[in-house]
Amino acid sequence: MYELEESLWWFVGMREVTRAVLDPLCPPGRERDILDAGCGTGGMLTWLERYAGGGRVAGVDISADALAFCRSRGLRDVAQASVTALPFAGETFDLVTSFDVLVQLPGEGSDETAMREMFRVLRPGGVAFARAAAYEWMRSGHDAALDTQRRYTLPRLVERMRRAGFRVRRATYANSLLLPAAALRRLVLKRLGLADAGSDVKPPGFDWLNRALASALKAEATLLKRPNAKLPAGLSVVCVAEKPR
Repeated sequence: MYELEESLWWFVGMREVTRAVLDPLCPPGRERDILDAGCGTGGMLTWLERYAGGGRVAGVDISADALAFCRSRGLRDVAQASVTALPFAGETFDLVTSFDVLVQLPGEGSDETAMREMFRVLRPGGVAFARAAAYEWMRSGHDAALDTQRRYTLPRLVERMRRAGFRVRRATYANSLLLPAAALRRLVLKRLGLADAGSDVKPPGFDWLNRALASALKAEATLLKRPNAKLPAGLSVVCVAEKPR
């Protein structure tokens, strides 16, 4: 992930999708304190600086190895902790993000615990951004490699964010254009009794293909810039919510 976050089509394209749905509720230029809850190797911490306006950008992750990569990027405001027990006082941040972390948390109800923690550390009026993998039937070798615990439908993610106390402002599927091809590949492999080839976090083999796949996601991002635009299906679910004042 550390080697691919800057250039792999999925990361490049999903950053554009994130920007499209987050900018209207969290426009760049205002000073904010930001937490990336489950920051991994730190690629999004640097990207999130666009929303900080000189404010704090902090990250937590359970993996000491991931945090070592964060520090190699020059990122120092990181801590080893679980997103189910954030080491911060209540009402500390203006924006809290969760990029494909909720799906990884072991234990029944752990994702809802994490959502409640996000709610707790947000200031009133603060924004939470959550992204997760969609559809249990889309499980693959990628999930096995990452030990994915759960996948979501959009209504399920929205319902759980609301139960945590949030007011949902925007919710949509994403990575929709590639869903038919991915579904066909995974379902055919399952039907034939063949194993999927491990994690999807790897170069597609050709630079032109990497660019083409990124362009598909950028096209979705352009569509999602329209107010209230919503994609009906996709490989990811995205929810932007607010802590009531």
